[in-house]
Amino acid sequence: MESASELVAFPLLITPIESNYRACTIPYRFPSDNPRKPTPTEIAWIDLFLNSIPSFKKRAESDATVPDAPIKAEKFAQRYSEILEDFKKDPESHGGPPDCILLCRIRDQILRELGFRDIFKKVKDEENAKAISLFENVVRINDAIEDEGKRVENLVRGIFAGNIFDLGSAQLAEVFSRDGMSFLASCQNIVPRPWVIDDLDNFKLKWSKKSWKKAIIFVDNSGADIILGILPFARELLRRGTQVVLAANELPSINDVTYPELIEIIAKLKDDNGELVGVDTKNLLIANSGNDLPVIDLTSVSQELAYLASDADLVILEGMGRGIETNLYAQFKCDSLKIGMVKHPEVAQFLGGRLYDCVFKYNEVSS
Repeated sequence: MESASELVAFPLLITPIESNYRACTIPYRFPSDNPRKPTPTEIAWIDLFLNSIPSFKKRAESDATVPDAPIKAEKFAQRYSEILEDFKKDPESHGGPPDCILLCRIRDQILRELGFRDIFKKVKDEENAKAISLFENVVRINDAIEDEGKRVENLVRGIFAGNIFDLGSAQLAEVFSRDGMSFLASCQNIVPRPWVIDDLDNFKLKWSKKSWKKAIIFVDNSGADIILGILPFARELLRRGTQVVLAANELPSINDVTYPELIEIIAKLKDDNGELVGVDTKNLLIANSGNDLPVIDLTSVSQELAYLASDADLVILEGMGRGIETNLYAQFKCDSLKIGMVKHPEVAQFLGGRLYDCVFKYNEVSS
């Protein structure tokens, strides 16, 4: 299923977009590299995607909505492995050379062609239900922190803790299937600061001095990530008078929350007065980003989102896919925040940090 309307460039990117924007953060190759020979970086990333195939196959096998799921899951694993091996022989095969967007797109395309629409649906629903039951408690803990700077830091740590829940990372999918995730324990266990990119002190200072009129937040995973990480932060922005637009994927990809799912989540969290634990939600909007991958190319977003974003003065990209692997260096006409946890050794190595390190990159545009 294609997006209902034509996709357009995100209006807050610095122009000209061609010379100022590149979606993929980590260069897999340089112009001087031999086009017919894979680079060491390409091989490392192809291997990362190869290593994730068993966990995707397992999810696909148990998708009760697809007839003959085990047979089709095996086909997916074979077909995707073959394409990845082809890239190792010839980087220019299959529309290459490969980058993180192409590798994700091919994987999701094969799943959809075989009839798998949303292999993570069951686990997303379970995690959303769990996180919804914890939402009020998490919000009340935040509200009880009187010092504004400490409260912001606690909200940010909540985003990192929520972002750990990511079934696109082979290691985390393994941990998750073993023992689930405890949100509050995860908050305590975040790697100590300073993080690999750490603009939190500067952001806290700005937070105390300025307020934004409108924030666009590109959201990431279902469960603890959106419900216990992003929503308490968004609620705090609403409380300060900021209009908040949450931009979610149009179509399912890994365990990312989709636009229809997010509408449902917010409806369940609101009380009879339409409030999120005492905070009015009339300034909270949910937008369809037009995206269908766990990464995002901001030259292709929905017209709806582009329209809503045109007068925003803060852009937040959350999660490793959107905020680090794509868009870490994206420049905007307004203030921006890239926030996510480093969940692949290859990303940690590129940034010169540790696995499970945190990225909190704040750029302010001088008015």
